[in-house]
This record gives sequence, C-alpha cells and structure tokens, in this order.
Amino acid sequence: MGGVFSKQKPLKEQLRENKRMITRAIRELDREKRSLEKEEQRLTIEIKKMAKENQMKAVKIMAKDLVRTRQYITKFIEMRSHLQGCALKLQTVKSHAAMAEAMANTAKAMHKMNKAVDVPAITKMMAEFEKENMKSEMMQEIMGDAIDDVMEGEENEEEEEKIVNQVLDEIGIDIQGEVPNAPAMGLASEMPVVAEGGKVAVGLGGGGGGDDNTNNNGGGDAGDGGSDRLTDLEARLNNLKR
Repeated sequence: MGGVFSKQKPLKEQLRENKRMITRAIRELDREKRSLEKEEQRLTIEIKKMAKENQMKAVKIMAKDLVRTRQYITKFIEMRSHLQGCALKLQTVKSHAAMAEAMANTAKAMHKMNKAVDVPAITKMMAEFEKENMKSEMMQEIMGDAIDDVMEGEENEEEEEKIVNQVLDEIGIDIQGEVPNAPAMGLASEMPVVAEGGKVAVGLGGGGGGDDNTNNNGGGDAGDGGSDRLTDLEARLNNLKR
C-alpha cells in the first residue's frame, strides 16, 4: 500500500539515483577485475613452477584455469564499457531535460514580458520620437542654411576685396589710393621754372614752343592729360567697388 500511494520522485532525483547505481556497479567490476588479474599472475607463476618440476598434468589443469580467468577479465572489461555507455546516456538525458526545462522557463518569461508590454504606448512613443526627430533635423537644416548664408557673404566680401587689391596692384596704386609715379611726373612738369632775365619758363610738359604764351599753353595741355588719367583711375576704382 505504501508503494502504491507513495509520491513519485522527480526526474532529476531518478537520474541521480540511476547514475549512482551505475557508478557503484562499475566500482564493483573494477574490484573483481583486479582480483582476477592477481589470480592470473598467481596461476602464471604456479604454471612456471610446475613446468620446471615436470608436472605436466597439473600444468594443463592450471592452464585451463588461467584461460578461464583471462576470459572473465575480458568479460568484466566489456561489462564495464557497457555500464559506462549507460552512464553517458543518462548524462545525455539529464542534459536534455535541463535544456527542456530552461526553454520552458524562457518561454514563460517571454510570455510574461510580452503580456506586460503595452503596444499602443510603444507605438505612440515611437510616433512622438519620429516627430521630435523631424523637428530636430529641420532646425539643424535651418541653422546650417543661415550659417552658410553668413559665411557666403563674408567669403564674397573677401573675394571682392582681393580682386580690388589685385587690380590696384596691376595699375600701380595701393589700397590707400596713392597716386602713381607717372601722374606725379606729369604734375611736376607743370611747376614753372625761373630762367635768367626774370622770365618764367615752363619745364618738360610744354612741348617745343618759342615764346612764353606758347610754353604756357603747352604746360596746360600736360596738366589736362594728368587730370584725365586720375579721373579715369577714379572711375575704374568706383566701378570695382560697386
């Protein structure tokens, strides 16, 4: 009655007990095998001794015992190998049971987690995230365009200033608007020179005149030529600055 109504042991406990029984049987076989090996050594020594004494009948009988002993040793080795195979199978079954239990627990945990997840809330959160992300990208794009516009204006101003300086260098005038040497020489030619006899003579700008009036008219023409060059340079500078 007690065996009928007894509680069934769990699978782990059953596997543990079976493995313990197999281990005990293997140890028993090892003891028997060692005993037979000692018997084999003893029979071998006795057979040699009887052979030296020329007791051939005893040698034949002991030889039969030696053969049987060696056969039993071989059988014990085979039995031990079978028991080890059974132990490995039990270990494999135990591993499979542990894996199945772990998978079952994992499935339960995943079911609980999926049940606890609020899908509408996650959908709403993802929509808000996408909306805020789009706002952030638009703000970054606007800021980038504004910065590009500012930097482009500065670059244009620098480029214009560079072109102006280049043109001024080509025509011989620096950035401060100094008059080149050629107009300065033209202006210097307009300066009168006092000659001997108290008369005023005009320098190089007058051309080849005879009397004073002719020389004065020649100097005036040279001065008009210098003024025209300055006017032309100023007009070119104004066009560049525009």
